[in-house]
Amino acid sequence: MKKYTTILLILVLVAFQAGLAQAQKAINPVIYSDVPDMSMIRVGDNYYMSSTTMHMAPGVPIMKSTDLVNWEMVSYAYDTLGDVDALNLDNGQRAYGKGSWASCIRSHNNKFYVSTFSSTTGKTYIFSTNDIEKGKWEQISFQPSLHDHTLFFDDDGKTYIIWGNGKLMMAELEADLSGVKDGTEQVLLENASAPAGENIMLGAEGSQLFKVNNKYYLFDITWPRGGMRTVVVHRADKITGPWEGRVALQDKGVAQGGLIDTPDGKWFAYLFRDNGSVGRIPYLVPVKWEDGWPVLGVDGKVPDELDLPASKGLIPGIVNSDEFTRKKNDADLPLVWQWNHNPVNELWSVHDRKGYLRLTTGRVDESFVYARNTLTQRTFGPVSSANTLMDASNMKDGDYTGLCALQRKYGQVGVKMTGGEKFIYMISNETETPVELESIPLTQNEVYFKIDCDFRERKDIARFYYSLDGKNWTAIGGPLKMEYTLMEHFMGYRFGLFNYATKNTGGYVDFDYFRITDKISADTQNK
Repeated sequence: MKKYTTILLILVLVAFQAGLAQAQKAINPVIYSDVPDMSMIRVGDNYYMSSTTMHMAPGVPIMKSTDLVNWEMVSYAYDTLGDVDALNLDNGQRAYGKGSWASCIRSHNNKFYVSTFSSTTGKTYIFSTNDIEKGKWEQISFQPSLHDHTLFFDDDGKTYIIWGNGKLMMAELEADLSGVKDGTEQVLLENASAPAGENIMLGAEGSQLFKVNNKYYLFDITWPRGGMRTVVVHRADKITGPWEGRVALQDKGVAQGGLIDTPDGKWFAYLFRDNGSVGRIPYLVPVKWEDGWPVLGVDGKVPDELDLPASKGLIPGIVNSDEFTRKKNDADLPLVWQWNHNPVNELWSVHDRKGYLRLTTGRVDESFVYARNTLTQRTFGPVSSANTLMDASNMKDGDYTGLCALQRKYGQVGVKMTGGEKFIYMISNETETPVELESIPLTQNEVYFKIDCDFRERKDIARFYYSLDGKNWTAIGGPLKMEYTLMEHFMGYRFGLFNYATKNTGGYVDFDYFRITDKISADTQNK
């Protein structure tokens, strides 16, 4: 009996260890949050990734990882992209869904480069630094704005740029990267979508060029009509061609990205997937090489599990709580924060009142989406929640403040002051017209707010709460059916802190903290 007991214990231990090993594997998506248009490099044992945040400032976030799964914010390529009305939310102009789009990150001669483009300013940008984590970025810009381009430093010392949609163009850049060299522009591929068929809804774009074993590999995304987003890869022995192409992946709509290798010789494709209102979320797909081609996926499919370390979660690397307490050498705002459009720096502070974020109104706005100095962080899945404590003592008549779920179909919960009295309110904007669903008289100045977001199985529901004591939460208004809109906002939902005036300027509110978690209220778990 003792012998059999020992064998049973051994079997249980083996099964437990096998389960533990399985649990410690990474799963797709590797980042369940809006990190689209990724571009990635490896330098030694470190990986660096750039992404798109469009109208947000600062912009073009740079993230670092040592295992391809766990990422942290380390930099931004710029503080503000340009001083124009659309980026400043001035004169009725706005840049939702615009700003800067897909970027390209490269390392060359011990220097880092990040390029991007903007239809808002009509320019192509190249940022460079010697220290990607702590250094200052230098900027070069030139016209025109080259759509979805890839920057490429070739072994012969020449620098190329490839851009376009469907019909892909290529040119050599000046030695100082200040623009396209005259006479070098040429058609690279007349129809880069061709491997995916003739009936195409989205022409090949999102180009990223790589060189592996002296061959050139060009990755693009295309979208056959009636099908899904598809990865197309072309290869050539010379950068000028001739090029041959094939469909490299057509599964779950996971597409657009490129190649990355590990120090121990593994290869992956980094791609993203449109995933409802949480946004466009990154996936990793194993790559094998066959006959000089990268073969993506496991039997052509995107696997759920990866032979990589497990994720430790997005907190604190991608999103994080903030108590707004600053020591002498602390940055005013950690890198997890971004402003909705360019901020007015004179109208916000983490120093005017110790341990608080103060937002002061500076002009009158008719609409929340035109209000400046909304401070945001990403939402994330499967569920996420944010809450704050706010002091509304110094509001002025006509002011609106609080916590929001920001996209085109936004929701707000907070305090408004009207007729000299304060009210807790909830506004939903599921249609073209914002609707106040509920308003409750407020007889105290400090009040707590919370928003829960449920992205499981694309429920895409946000719920709004207030509390007078920080313990007992009351639902207000109604649930918001979140929706990802393309050209109107083109971004996953964001949590945001805001304060704007509709009548008088100079009012201010103080936020004691912003706390974010991967859990939502128990009473919403099964609804």
